[in-house]
Amino acid sequence: MTNHEVRLRPVDLARLSGLSTQQIRNYEDAGVLPPATRTESGYRVFGDVHRRALLTYRALQPGYGPLAATAVMRTLHDGDLPGALALVDAAHAGLHEQRTALRATREALETLAGRRTPKATPRTADLRIGEVAALLGVRTSALRVWEAAGLLTPARERGTRYRQFGPDDIRDARLIQTLRRSHYLLDQIRPVLEELRREGGTEALRAAVTARGEALAGRTRAMLAGSGRLAEYMDSLDCTDGTERAANS
Repeated sequence: MTNHEVRLRPVDLARLSGLSTQQIRNYEDAGVLPPATRTESGYRVFGDVHRRALLTYRALQPGYGPLAATAVMRTLHDGDLPGALALVDAAHAGLHEQRTALRATREALETLAGRRTPKATPRTADLRIGEVAALLGVRTSALRVWEAAGLLTPARERGTRYRQFGPDDIRDARLIQTLRRSHYLLDQIRPVLEELRREGGTEALRAAVTARGEALAGRTRAMLAGSGRLAEYMDSLDCTDGTERAANS
């Protein structure tokens, strides 16, 4: 470093970011920060590039999460710009997949709301497959196909091994039947069923879908903000040939 450049000790960088000095050391070891120069006695000396790297990492965290943010920074500091950009692309692709799945669940709920299906008569005993087929107006073979696909998991009687469909199984079978009538594929129905079981009902699932959509929107905005900071940091490094400027240049 020249006399005109910023010289920061770990404690200085820690104070600027509200972190501990040990966390700053950990970040350097993890590649979040580029390698620091060392004094003759072995003390770390950081510069403005480390400050900017730390700000970039913290800007990435809300949208990308700590693991992905660490991987991006470490890959960039290893001199692999294409690799770092690929990690950014993968994070955005993952968010898109979540949004696509959420949209499918929302559309499925709208389909369910738009169709009237008769409610099962409360019964004290579980139903066998033939009774469920008659109740829903489907073939027993359809119920077996849905079970083979993992969409239905009825219990089995001891000894006879006959299927026993409880209220939840019948509810799931009704949902499958409704969505199949609307030309949903079994693979498209599976995540809807999983979400319905997790939330406990269509109204709870609808509320969860709305909340998740808002969370995804917030994460998208956070990723955009982080990407902007990352672009600025990349511009400050010599990334044209896949290498980073030396930390003290």
